Amino acid sequence: MTKTEFVAKVAEELEVPKTVAAETVDAFLKVTTELLKAGDKVTFPGFGTFEVAQRAARKGRNPQTGAELNIAASKSGKFSAGKNLKNL
Repeated sequence: MTKTEFVAKVAEELEVPKTVAAETVDAFLKVTTELLKAGDKVTFPGFGTFEVAQRAARKGRNPQTGAELNIAASKSGKFSAGKNLKNL
């Protein structure tokens, strides 16, 4: 399902115009991203949890040359499914 299709479903469920549904979806994504950037965890009981995962620095290899290289530590978004999603 694409974002456009998702927005259409939200508009249908809420009985609002697609523009309002699109603004709602965009606001949800923006706020969730901002909270994760700030290091917060976002939890929706029964649905799941969005949080920041820490990735340690490690050694890697260039697959074309085989040369060893260092991969820096990084942060990434992580989603853990809640009970309702695990038991579909």
